[in-house]
Amino acid sequence: MSTLDTLFHDLRLANRKALMPFVTAGDPDLQFTADLLRCLIARGSSLCELGIPYSDPIADGPVIQGSYTRALQHEIKLAEIFDMLGCVTPELKAPVVSMVSYSIIYRQGLDAYVTAARKAGVAGTIVPDLPAEESAALAEVCRRQDFSLIQLITPTTPRDRALRIAERTSGFIYYVSVTGITGERTELPPEILDNVAWLRSQTPLPICIGFGISRPEHVRMLAPVADGLIVGSAIVRRVADASTRPRETVLQEIGDYVAELLAALQ
Repeated sequence: MSTLDTLFHDLRLANRKALMPFVTAGDPDLQFTADLLRCLIARGSSLCELGIPYSDPIADGPVIQGSYTRALQHEIKLAEIFDMLGCVTPELKAPVVSMVSYSIIYRQGLDAYVTAARKAGVAGTIVPDLPAEESAALAEVCRRQDFSLIQLITPTTPRDRALRIAERTSGFIYYVSVTGITGERTELPPEILDNVAWLRSQTPLPICIGFGISRPEHVRMLAPVADGLIVGSAIVRRVADASTRPRETVLQEIGDYVAELLAALQ
């Protein structure tokens, strides 16, 4: 079993759901990113998603795009991100997965990227701009290295294609709750419950829901059908304050916010 297989197996045995915060690597700098990962997991997150900054993100809204821009302005390098992770992941009691553009993986080389990510303690990767029909080569590399390749299914994905995506996925399925880009929403579409219930009937893979989740009521709505919930923009927006406010204060506020979501998840 992979690291993520073991995690979700244990969560199911304990009748618990995962909270997965998303953070951007290097915003405002890698030291803060490391401290934030420690904070999020210490406050009870089951795993964390780390965004690798990219100039042309495919599905991210203005909050996450802004965080990528800030990190890239500091000329952050992939090797520096992996060096930071290599130092911090041995301390963490929960896995980290990366969100990365396929162009970055391709430029590094498929084997080289997965090897470097595993060495840094990363458990798997989400590649939002890699179509399932073109994912066989990366999926094989990930399979050989026991590294999870997490793929996305959206509300507009035809059901026959959703099944093909699930067949090429390992670790968990990332189910996109809304059509459109990332960002905080006041409400989520009610049909998501039926969509995820259908998908659950078709695959044994864990299903984690992301995009738009930011409030305890969202968590309470989705927890019955999800194995995990992904929260991104609401955290990244708070991180933006770390460049102008005391960092310990920002970390405390983010930790308290995560604790509030976790309370709703129980």
